[in-house]
Amino acid sequence: MNILTINSGSSSLKASLFKTDGQRLNFHYASIGIHGDFHHHAETFDCLFRELGTARPDVVGHRFVHGGGVVDAARQLNAKEIARLQSITHLAPLHMPANLLGVELCHRHFNVPQIACFDTSFHATLPELAWRLPIPSELGFRRFGFHGLNYAHIAQQLPKLIGDIAYGHVVIAHLGSGTSLCSMKNLKSIDTSMGYSPAGGVAMGTRSGDLDPGILLELAKHYDEAELSWLIYHRMGLLALSNGESSEMSKLLLSKTSAARFAVQYYCQQICAAIGAYAAKAGGINALVFTGGIGEHSAEVRTLICAPLQFLGFTINAESNVAHNTILNTPDSKPVLLVAADEELEIARLVTTV
Repeated sequence: MNILTINSGSSSLKASLFKTDGQRLNFHYASIGIHGDFHHHAETFDCLFRELGTARPDVVGHRFVHGGGVVDAARQLNAKEIARLQSITHLAPLHMPANLLGVELCHRHFNVPQIACFDTSFHATLPELAWRLPIPSELGFRRFGFHGLNYAHIAQQLPKLIGDIAYGHVVIAHLGSGTSLCSMKNLKSIDTSMGYSPAGGVAMGTRSGDLDPGILLELAKHYDEAELSWLIYHRMGLLALSNGESSEMSKLLLSKTSAARFAVQYYCQQICAAIGAYAAKAGGINALVFTGGIGEHSAEVRTLICAPLQFLGFTINAESNVAHNTILNTPDSKPVLLVAADEELEIARLVTTV
């Protein structure tokens, strides 16, 4: 089959066409979303369709950030499934509207089956100690976990890179505008930092990560629901820590201000602490993996995170780190890897299973 994969995010569009002859064509359009205005997304899809030219897919696979309570890794997008996904957009308001818009625009352009591939499904293996939250169970809330398509992709790659060590305790740090970590055993998710929504976990570009519930109670006294949602998803995280300077790590690293430096240090310390917590839960870690936009491209961030982790057996080689090599560790260290994110390849794999 010719498989077109669509990763329609809140501010970017990534797509790949996997052709029957083994060729892969990649398309990436950045900075297309402006404060929830999806007009630019439609224009960007028009650009994608033009660039595809006469190439036509036999099936289209879409990344969906949230699958709700389903454990299926992929599902065909019929009317019933689309309605179900529309009903849970509030669980990931930054991402789900863009995910659904991609389906609508592709449906107008291609008369082929469309498949939803879910980020949350990789975490269906979480034990109850990891997914249950300390609130009344009848309320129906739980930890879902996200970035699962990329974690699944990396799980596929690890045995080729580090052999049997891949089946031990491995922590993957997906560092980007959205940041999460995943602790794996036997290539399965056993813990993850994001929770019920992609707003939880560690600090991110514009999301705070976990907060004292008392703070949200106080904020709810001063903001209505829409204002509070905007604050939580758009005004916190690195943007707030840098006193409004930037939500982008690349800009903060170049800045000379004390606020920018503080934001970088805060972020790295939180990642380091999360890795340490997973080590404590598992009784040690056998390998550490960096991925995502920041994880793949910022040697300084990787250095700041790994520096305190030598007691766990992790030391990175400065030259390898600056060169962004796949193997980052020194010879006497446990494996520290850099693996590029590739949700599109995982989507293409999942499409063939439906």
